[in-house]
Amino acid sequence: MEFTLPAVPLEFEWIVPPTECGLNDGVLSASAPATTDLFIDPSSGETKLTAPRALAAAPDGDWRLSARVRVTFRDAFDAGTLLVWIDDTHWAKLCFEVSPSGVPGVVSVVCDGVADDANAWPVADPHEGVWLRIARHGGAYAFHAGVDGQRWEFVRNFAIGSGPAQVGFVAQAPTGSGCNVVFDHIEYAPSAPSDLRDGS
Repeated sequence: MEFTLPAVPLEFEWIVPPTECGLNDGVLSASAPATTDLFIDPSSGETKLTAPRALAAAPDGDWRLSARVRVTFRDAFDAGTLLVWIDDTHWAKLCFEVSPSGVPGVVSVVCDGVADDANAWPVADPHEGVWLRIARHGGAYAFHAGVDGQRWEFVRNFAIGSGPAQVGFVAQAPTGSGCNVVFDHIEYAPSAPSDLRDGS
């Protein structure tokens, strides 16, 4: 199923479909089925690429894609994420995710054969969600997050893979019965931040 978003010159397709999804006035919603994830365990090599994901071909050159993400958290590692995807073993996601102790926060994962897993910071008011942003600059990518869509905190900068990239949205529920994710305030710009660490 393909869809477009207002003011975003990309055509998205659900590569792995969610249980339910909706699109209303530029607000995208998706429900992840139980025990669905996007992870390659660095210890065991176990691969799980079952989380619902909607992807679009990423433009050439610099760009940025951002959204506010809200999640109905139920179980550990439930999350809504922005994703950059090269292939099954080269991808990266920026997540609004709940920890096993029940604390929602910003988490990033970069998979270069196997996946890492890095907590950035907890989110003080999870009911309001968090803004997430992927930016491509030169041959690399940057992750940022924020609480208002205006001021951005740097999460990480990385290069990954060498093939054509796709970018999009993920809902995941690795350990539980499923979760609901809403993406709104979705914005795209054909440029990268001039300074990755200055909050712009």
